Amino acid sequence: MKILIMDIDITLKGGVARVVANLANSLSKIHQVDILSIYKKNELFFEINKEINVYFLYNKEYKYISKDMYKKYKYNILMYVLLKLKFKYMYFCEAIKIYFRNKKVKRFALNYDVIINNNYFSFSKEIFETSKSIQIMHGNFIYYPKDLLKKLAHFDSLIILSNKQINKWKKYHKNIYVIPNFIPFISEKISDYKQKNVLSIGRMVSNDEKGFLRLIEIWNLVQKDKKYKDWTLTIVGEGELKDTIKEKIKENNLENSIILKPFTKEIEKEYLNASIYLMTSKWEGFPMVLIEASSYALPSIAFDINTGPSDIIENEKSGFLIDDGNLDDFANKLCILMDDENLRKIMGLNAKEKVKNEFGKEVVMRKWKAIINL
Repeated sequence: MKILIMDIDITLKGGVARVVANLANSLSKIHQVDILSIYKKNELFFEINKEINVYFLYNKEYKYISKDMYKKYKYNILMYVLLKLKFKYMYFCEAIKIYFRNKKVKRFALNYDVIINNNYFSFSKEIFETSKSIQIMHGNFIYYPKDLLKKLAHFDSLIILSNKQINKWKKYHKNIYVIPNFIPFISEKISDYKQKNVLSIGRMVSNDEKGFLRLIEIWNLVQKDKKYKDWTLTIVGEGELKDTIKEKIKENNLENSIILKPFTKEIEKEYLNASIYLMTSKWEGFPMVLIEASSYALPSIAFDINTGPSDIIENEKSGFLIDDGNLDDFANKLCILMDDENLRKIMGLNAKEKVKNEFGKEVVMRKWKAIINL
């Protein structure tokens, strides 16, 4: 069977690109699989099996057009009007691009039995008329505009990552299946819980989606107690917010206890060099870093946002879920783990067991094979 997986940009270093790579690599063992990436910002970051062809529609970065670009000037009438006109012009140009983009994609898609579309909506329904089509939704239901949700009817099946919002999704599609993301390899290695290092990983995007600025505030609360002065926080990531993060670290005099590192393909070393994992995201789809951290038997602490962490962390068993925005409680729970090496070990091993049972490749791929063969 010939399968095409489509993604907005497979070269990005975030969790979605990793999920696409994992899925393509696994399916390629029994099917002919190709990837069509609409844009190309970088070179490929995640490993793709050599038998998979990766095609790019455009060799450039995707530029998102947002109305927020002019809202900040609403009290400056001249700038507001000029930017609003610019937005309308850009939107018109984007509509023309989408028209021609759809024509290219339609010709490309004719050669495949199954098309798996990854979280990208700007396609006409004609593209999917000759193939079985599957749409994967990575994000939280509440963040998708209704006009985009209506386009879900173009697809034969809809894949969501969690049972939490299934009733909301049912309003827009009748064939919904819950399939979580999986981890392709579960290491036998586990962290050394004696290490006094805490880890957080993510893209440093301008809207601070991953909540790194509030992570620094939490760490500042912890560092007020002298007994934690020999602990460090390692943040692995890159992005346009990095300079702001550096400034906030400096403002709080945390340069000696917070370590910033770029993304690396040798991420295993970072997990094994930590004894606790922290996630302070404001929103998530299905956070792969939590699964990865759990696979190395790291206990995790995360804010209990709408979707994501609660699918992976069992509160007070494999980590802690904190009411969103409660920085004091987050800091207190972190101190509890920092104080108790045995608790870190118990929670970490529970986390690893959950990953094996629910997010292992074999478990999840059985569900994918069933959908593809329907």
